[in-house]
Amino acid sequence: MTITMRPYQRAAIDALYDYFAANTGNPLVVIPTAGGKSVVIAGFIREAITAYADTRILMVTHQRELIQQNFMALLRAWPEAPAGIYSAGLSRRDIGAQVLFAGIQSIHRHALRVQRCDLVLIDEAHLLGRSDSGMYRAFLKELNEINAGQLKVVGFTATPYRLDSGLLHEGKDRLFTDIAYEVAVLEMMQQGYLCQVVPKQTETQLDVGGVGTRGGEFIAKDLEAAVDRDEVTAAAVAEIVEHGAGRGSWLVFCSGVAHAHHVRDAIRAHDISCETVTGDTPAPERDRILAAFKAGRLRCVTNANVLTTGFDAPGTDLVALLRPTKSVGLYVQMVGRGTRLAEGKDDCLVLDFAGNTARHGPIDTVDGRKKEKSEEPGDAPIKVCPECQTINHAAVRHCVECDYAFPPPEVDLAAKAASNALLSTQVASTWLDVTGVSYARHEKLGKPASLRVTYQCGVVRHSEWVCFEHTGYPREKAIQWWRRRAGNAALPASVDAALDATDDLPWPSAIQVRPAGQYTEIAAVRFG
Repeated sequence: MTITMRPYQRAAIDALYDYFAANTGNPLVVIPTAGGKSVVIAGFIREAITAYADTRILMVTHQRELIQQNFMALLRAWPEAPAGIYSAGLSRRDIGAQVLFAGIQSIHRHALRVQRCDLVLIDEAHLLGRSDSGMYRAFLKELNEINAGQLKVVGFTATPYRLDSGLLHEGKDRLFTDIAYEVAVLEMMQQGYLCQVVPKQTETQLDVGGVGTRGGEFIAKDLEAAVDRDEVTAAAVAEIVEHGAGRGSWLVFCSGVAHAHHVRDAIRAHDISCETVTGDTPAPERDRILAAFKAGRLRCVTNANVLTTGFDAPGTDLVALLRPTKSVGLYVQMVGRGTRLAEGKDDCLVLDFAGNTARHGPIDTVDGRKKEKSEEPGDAPIKVCPECQTINHAAVRHCVECDYAFPPPEVDLAAKAASNALLSTQVASTWLDVTGVSYARHEKLGKPASLRVTYQCGVVRHSEWVCFEHTGYPREKAIQWWRRRAGNAALPASVDAALDATDDLPWPSAIQVRPAGQYTEIAAVRFG
């Protein structure tokens, strides 16, 4: 049986071959949520063993559902695959299998039992920034020593960044060294491989003023205390019910376990079937709830911190964000739960009550780089107790001196999100006349050179970078850029070759620019 792949899935595997032919590091493959990473993993495994029959591969992740999904994806593509599972949660310990799908919690102490291993694949690689990072690092270090330093590691993720330490392949303590392949979420939507996400501005907005931050994220207990308020929950749920009237599967992200149950109860009060899944939900009950949701027998599921990765319910056509987050990755993962294609599903409505779209911007332009702290210390948010005049931090609910109960912050139910564009194409763009074009070689340390194209639009300049010497998606974009201007003329193999040919390239008469975070991007060009 052959594996049918989409073009970008085939390109991802080819990019890994190209990477290992020229490099010795640990690469990442970045494919958006719902893009079919399991198909890429299955295809790569099968081809590796077909080419080198004694190759031993270990596929590691953190969640039993992901272990099962990836294992089954391989068997569907290759029924006779020499594969097994090592997971306490799945009650299997096939330690001798040539292709072993394992949970890091189960396998991390057993490198000596694994012994020979050529290749380790890590799914949801962005989670190495969490508490199990030490498990991965200790396990991989020991396994690499057992295999004389020849172990290769590949990470797969939709979000190649961590909350507190920037991009996965940057920084002195990085495990991954490069991105071997990346495909853009907007490109996949435009080509019909992912479902469109549609925002609708909500009247209700959660107030996180005064909620503290620790490790780059809102402090969990303070966040839940701030947003888990009956009047806010009632207002938000009323909007979910109104906007979800014509939609069949609602997934709601909440700010804590109690909050998830309170939102569930408020939805049930509208005579809508709803259940809750949290980290405390027993496995059999969780399986029952999610099976009913996927089958369409259950209209809504609320959850707290458990359905952000590895959860596959293609029919989800409404996602409600009642979980404010400073994590770009968590934001993208939550929205991504609605991007899977399903029969009868035209798009997925996203209701962001948490201000995440305003906080981070469109999911196709988010920047996961670590933000540098300001050298100028800001004033700590405070409030003064009216009873004893003690100065308190703004997040506290009771005075630290006399236990006075501060009134809850006022909630403006009419507040609007500052921005609710989920995709850059939903952001208003502007056409500008082009008065000149210049080209230059652009160098970036540790990366292939690119062609910097600068468009003069009156007194304003806008630039884009064309990556002829890169691989994967950047190279594909460079080809499209060249064909638009040069037709069937020979494609430059290098930036220098492109520079030699720029005199013959036509100038666009106008460019369309739109905001992209702190900068602008060129969305389209017009010739003639």
